[in-house]
Amino acid sequence: MHGRKAYQLVKELASGEKGQLKPFNRELFERVLEECNEHHSALQSLIRKMQEEGLDVQTARNADHYGALIHHLSLTRNKRCLMAYMYNRAEIIRVLAWKVGLLHELPEEIQEKLSDSEEEYFKDHAKTLKSYMSQLGLDVNVDMVPPKDPYIKVRVLEDVGGGIILSDKSANFARHSMHFLKRTDAEQYIARGLMEELTS
Repeated sequence: MHGRKAYQLVKELASGEKGQLKPFNRELFERVLEECNEHHSALQSLIRKMQEEGLDVQTARNADHYGALIHHLSLTRNKRCLMAYMYNRAEIIRVLAWKVGLLHELPEEIQEKLSDSEEEYFKDHAKTLKSYMSQLGLDVNVDMVPPKDPYIKVRVLEDVGGGIILSDKSANFARHSMHFLKRTDAEQYIARGLMEELTS
């Protein structure tokens, strides 16, 4: 009872491939929350019992004191495990947001793995960064190192469709077609796996 479910939750997170999300384990997460509530209730009950007996909770050293201590430590450990689970998943989501591009939704196979609060986190994170970029007038989602040439040659891997307006022209991106585009225009499509940069 004492911390096993929380340990399983953290172990599941650690067993995954680095930088990859496993589906949010809602069932185990809620069981750990229930266990936290049970520990909290037991802790409050023991403290009330000691107070009713006229004992000082801080200095008394009886079975109730040690029972309360065990419940308190178990509660603290469970909360730390829950926070570690959520924090590490949030970090992965934040990194994925930069890889996919802030102007786009996460791919469906990633969205299926998120909890409701994680989906909200991604949307809020993206919204905040978009607001920041618009205030700066700068797209911080492109290369951190200045490119040698502002234009790159790309091949379309997936049919993107026609009528897409870029910064200096509009184009039809049929599958396997090749284009000479501004790096800033192509980056979002490369990050999403719709295009690849051709280097030669």
